[in-house]
Amino acid sequence: MTKHISKRNLALASVFSLCLIPASMENAFAAIDPPAKRHTRTGKTSVTSGKSSPDVQQKAGSHSHTPNAQTSPQGTSESIVVTGLSRALTAQRAPVSSTVFSSAAIRDAHIQGVSDFVALAPNVSLVQAQSAGISFMTIRGLTQVRNGQSPVAVIVDGVQQMDSRQFTSDLYDISQIEVLRGPQGDLWGRNAIGGAIIINHEQPTNKTKGNVTAEFGNGGDYRGKLAILGPIIKDRLFYDVTFTEHSFAGLLENAYLNKTADYSNEYNGRAHIKAVITDRLTADFRLGFDETQGGAGYYKYQSAKYLGNTCFLDPNDPFGGPTPNANTVSRTLCSNNRGWNTRDMRDASFRLNYDASFMTVTNVLSWLKLNEYTAGDQFPYTASRNVSGTDGTQTQWTTNTSWQDQLRFSSKSNGRFHWMFGGYFLDSRDYLSTTTGYDTGHGINRISTSPLYNSSTNPTLTYFGNSDHNQDFAVFGHLSYDILHNLTAEFGYRYDWNGLNQYIDPLSSSGVPTGCSATDGIACQRTRWFKQGQPKGTLTWRPMSNLTLFVDYGVGFRSGQFNQSGTAAAANLPGVYDIVKPERANTIEAGFKSQWFQHKLTLNGTFFNTKDRNSFYFLFVGSVGAQILVNIDKINLTGGELEAKYNIMPGLDVFANGGYTHSSITNFAYNRADQGNWAPYVPLFTANLGVQYRHSITKNFGGFGRFDVEVHGKQYWDPENSTARDSFNLYNLQIGLEGKNHKWSATFFVNNLLDTKYNSEFVSGGFAYPATPRTLGGQLVYNY
Repeated sequence: MTKHISKRNLALASVFSLCLIPASMENAFAAIDPPAKRHTRTGKTSVTSGKSSPDVQQKAGSHSHTPNAQTSPQGTSESIVVTGLSRALTAQRAPVSSTVFSSAAIRDAHIQGVSDFVALAPNVSLVQAQSAGISFMTIRGLTQVRNGQSPVAVIVDGVQQMDSRQFTSDLYDISQIEVLRGPQGDLWGRNAIGGAIIINHEQPTNKTKGNVTAEFGNGGDYRGKLAILGPIIKDRLFYDVTFTEHSFAGLLENAYLNKTADYSNEYNGRAHIKAVITDRLTADFRLGFDETQGGAGYYKYQSAKYLGNTCFLDPNDPFGGPTPNANTVSRTLCSNNRGWNTRDMRDASFRLNYDASFMTVTNVLSWLKLNEYTAGDQFPYTASRNVSGTDGTQTQWTTNTSWQDQLRFSSKSNGRFHWMFGGYFLDSRDYLSTTTGYDTGHGINRISTSPLYNSSTNPTLTYFGNSDHNQDFAVFGHLSYDILHNLTAEFGYRYDWNGLNQYIDPLSSSGVPTGCSATDGIACQRTRWFKQGQPKGTLTWRPMSNLTLFVDYGVGFRSGQFNQSGTAAAANLPGVYDIVKPERANTIEAGFKSQWFQHKLTLNGTFFNTKDRNSFYFLFVGSVGAQILVNIDKINLTGGELEAKYNIMPGLDVFANGGYTHSSITNFAYNRADQGNWAPYVPLFTANLGVQYRHSITKNFGGFGRFDVEVHGKQYWDPENSTARDSFNLYNLQIGLEGKNHKWSATFFVNNLLDTKYNSEFVSGGFAYPATPRTLGGQLVYNY
């Protein structure tokens, strides 16, 4: 069997064409406390800061204030507040491995999307491929795979994202981003096995203000943003409205169609109303939408053998091309069907916050409606059609309707003892259908819940459909006690009950349970519960005002799920089951945070060891045409992060960070020969280093420049370690002018300055997804 798997190119490829398409908590610190209690009303809220860097003694359910990031080019780390913990602490005193981006840092690093800030955080990497909603994050070796959930919880303005397809939307009007590494499940639940990402938008105050942004770049890249914030009734009712548009013509060419493959158009917006009903009660209501259209599925199959210089397969030896290699990159595509993708999202949330005399009570209710459709060419993505049962068409349609509610009670005492507890509920209903079809050359039929087996233009060949009703119940609590003035002990615990109920569509081509039919729905159903406690304990010691030491131990959890009905029995392989076991990761870490030379040098570091059980891996068994998630039984992950920033002189900063993760598969029932190999999708190291300079030219304006290097380490893509993508560097540059107090700015930027070629994703068997080439352009911003 091991030999069969390692040589599964053609059989794997024929099935992979099908799989390429398959596939909270309230933020207590969103600054919505009654304006009457604030110390400033300048449009920028503030926190206590200074050389002693006192803790911000506010707990979950209260609201701290976003620091005035413009006091420093990067935002001073002694004033930035980490909001994703049980209580708000300044970044240098928070006992967690974290990378925090203030509004100034976001502007300076030209952060436009999630991949931009992920590239600047050590031991975090992101693959974006296939469609707008598909991404695969890896954090400290804990990975996300196709058809699986993210290893991090993502919280936007206090609302936890309910579907991983939400994550890749463009970012705009952001006041702070926090990347917290290490298990955060005691606070954020079952998908925080590797960490949490906290994203907060700017909050409205009594001062009306806004901004307009226009950006242009190569490849027909255009962006426009408009935002306005202010009061409706002074001190009582506030609003903010934001709208963005992003159009990209593309840079990757389909040689056969003479069209670009990576085009996209995205529109999104947000409306927010914040009401101070009484001095103790506030309400917060948000509405948002995102509509995305663009190219999709533009993979390159490396073992395809072309007929001369054409896009057609050699009929005598269609799959006799080169041996797959993760370092082989081709930016020229050949599909006869131009892939396309649509993603529509609508979301809403309502938050109530009651400030009692001894505690704060917060309730957050949120709702999501998401649809995504993808269609394109099938393996091997050439101008040929229907060759040896391949090169047809493929589609996927998914819809998700979810709602969640969280109730939390938090102590208000500034004394030695702090507590927080609450409950959480999630209800999610979705449908997923995946098809392959016969390519007649007349386009691709749009299919949602009904296959078109008898179509004359694009008859359905295979159809797999299922609907899922998932529910998650959780209770959680957190205790913190200051044993001494510089020694704190914390303990948190959360228990999740995750119930899965799946209905197999009886119209599916295979895998339909015995007796399942449109008239006998009970036979089409299967149900499973997954339960897990997630404890975490932390000890923090501050021997000096500029030094924080911490050690913690935590358990993370990712819920199990179903494989397609009947595939496990048909595969008949060790380690393959109908049920994919839940993942559990036990992590111990120790770290330090320090500042030296009158706070000019910031130096932070963390060491961790994680025992990961039942990690998910996505594979195909070509002999039975099965797409399957299997568990890698045990993986050992050891590594750490080191981050440094030094202010050489006013306006001049140098910075560097690095992350290292050694991964080793210690037990893999599916294929014992892979034991001892590197875990898939885990870079050996990541790093970012650079320099930034800001200087006044005249009284009214100044200059700005930034140069940084992204270092991406060696990475394997499968447990067999069949081929690795070697390490590579990306160089980014920005230069510009800006007005006094950032009233306006004009910036020129280049990403991937040397136009380094690399594959964004590589899938075992030779499927390569080329990354975007060099991008350059200009940006104009006016703040009013």
